[in-house]
Amino acid sequence: VPISSDSADPSDNIEVPSLTCQRECSKTVNTEALMTVFHPQNLETLNSKMLKEKMKEQSWNILFSECGRGVSMFRTKKTRDLVVRGIPETLRGELWMLFSGAINDMAANPGYYAEVVEQSLGTCNLATEEIERDLRRSLPEHPAFQSDAGISALRRVLTAYAYRNPKIGYCQAMNILTSVLLLYAKEEEAFWLLVAVCERMLPDYFNRRIIGALVDQAVFEELIRDHFPQLTEHMTDMTFFSSVSLSWFLTLFISVLPIESAVNVGSNVSDEKSSHVRVDITDLIRESNEKYGNIRYEDIYSMRCQNRLYVIQTLEETTKQNVLRVVSQDVKLSLHELDELYVIFKKELFFSYYWRLSHPVLKHHDPSLPYLEQYQIDCQQFRMLYHLLSPWAHSANRDSLALWTFRLLDENSDCLINFKEFSSAIDVMYNGSFTEKLKLLFKLHIPPAYTEVKSKDSSKGDELSREELLHFSQLHVSKPTDEKEGESVKNSPEKGKGKVDIQAYLSQWQDELFKKEENIKDLPRMNQSQFIQLSKTLYNLFHGDPEEESLYQAIAIVTSLLLRMEEVGRKLHSPTSSAKGFSGTVCEGNTESHLEKDLSSLREEPQWSFSFEQILASLLNEPALVRFFEKPIDVKAKLENAKTSQLSSRTKM
Repeated sequence: VPISSDSADPSDNIEVPSLTCQRECSKTVNTEALMTVFHPQNLETLNSKMLKEKMKEQSWNILFSECGRGVSMFRTKKTRDLVVRGIPETLRGELWMLFSGAINDMAANPGYYAEVVEQSLGTCNLATEEIERDLRRSLPEHPAFQSDAGISALRRVLTAYAYRNPKIGYCQAMNILTSVLLLYAKEEEAFWLLVAVCERMLPDYFNRRIIGALVDQAVFEELIRDHFPQLTEHMTDMTFFSSVSLSWFLTLFISVLPIESAVNVGSNVSDEKSSHVRVDITDLIRESNEKYGNIRYEDIYSMRCQNRLYVIQTLEETTKQNVLRVVSQDVKLSLHELDELYVIFKKELFFSYYWRLSHPVLKHHDPSLPYLEQYQIDCQQFRMLYHLLSPWAHSANRDSLALWTFRLLDENSDCLINFKEFSSAIDVMYNGSFTEKLKLLFKLHIPPAYTEVKSKDSSKGDELSREELLHFSQLHVSKPTDEKEGESVKNSPEKGKGKVDIQAYLSQWQDELFKKEENIKDLPRMNQSQFIQLSKTLYNLFHGDPEEESLYQAIAIVTSLLLRMEEVGRKLHSPTSSAKGFSGTVCEGNTESHLEKDLSSLREEPQWSFSFEQILASLLNEPALVRFFEKPIDVKAKLENAKTSQLSSRTKM
């Protein structure tokens, strides 16, 4: 392996190597441990420490002669005792591979590492950026990582693993762990050791939420309370130990102990199924066996299971509080109401996957995403919540309304919406002004939200099947906006699709802060068929209201007024055109049939359109319509009813 004589000064200012340089480095995979290159064994300069290492090595050679070597070696009590005393440097890589099971993974996948290195070469994402930032922070005092050979090997292993497991990618402390593995194992062996640690031995340590480390922190505190009662009497608050011990577990004590001592901890972790919990430094192991030899691995495992639920609940509560804090700034719902709404939102997500067994558990849950994006619902789940919570759910075309509302909220067309988007719609329905509610209904009946909906089964009326609902939710309708605006939506960070660039989210967040309030003059005009559908929706919303007849009559008056306005406008622009007569009077008798007759006559007119301002001004002239939309609705009662009927509605569906 070519080694540069120039030692790079470790600093935070890192220059990312060029793609050509990375390609050249990737072709040179280390075939020996870095320790053998940067710390050669010299028989002439043996000191007491080296003599001790030689004695350990001789003890292991005797064991090999008695019990065999490699995967066929018998593991006896003597094997465990030698591990506790410390594995010599020359055998650490070999025995770590053996006891961790990484040797089996490497044998079962020949050539896999070289292939992944080649495939990951030149990739640029959040993980590779973080890797480049931390490369020279990994054991900077060791000469192996003051050279291009050590840095390149570390880069290849970390990048290859991030490519292999994008769900974990690269997490804090992985660079320190990998650095130590490279000191005592060959590069390919270090890769498989990292796989064994992250995916099998400590599966929940290296991810965005580091659940495994937090669980072990809780176990550590419990052990302190059990075995050091005098200490806990003086320190009732155990958070001090949590703040100190987190780095211990994440780096396997490498960050707080000399490497010579910390590697003994790694040796004991790889042999964790032994009946004793061991301490790192050799001189203390004997004492720890005498005092705490009764603590067995099974006891630790049981304590982990007991504390795991508490840790996950704490993390979920933290996620909820962060989401509510962000959402509460944009809605009029109280914190208590938002809390209840969040519980119902999340419960629907869990219920839907319980009843749909063919779907993977928590398909749309990704803890690595920002808090708002961790839980997202699809159109079917939104329909269930719409039926439970919307004050407009009694409408005959409620499935169509739910579909259009979902399409309106799904701005980036990934067929998923988060809690902030969901709560914004619910807030307008309950706490919005007359203008805000009407604007919501207006936007539901124009693209991109609006799409013509027709059920295949005419016997079901306006009710949509799950397949039809998902089909319509995925249809793309051209938006009547500038192309630049469309491009900005496409370029926004996608939700729920792998690892997301945090910089893109920060940029989007900044844009939202400076985003101007939507002007009603900027809303596109509503064409003939869309206005007819809006009139039908209003007709359905009014059904069953105490002022039902007055509301029908008001809609007929508004429809008549709007058409006369449009007729006058057409005559001004085209005097020769003649519109067919349209009665401006309204019969007080059968208002429902009169409204249907008016709507059917609209289809015979030449194409026309209305602006939101025209519709708003016309509706404001009708007191019955204003009273209907400004009538207060008890959201608390609706939330309570939704909580009690959520499960029963699921069984009916």
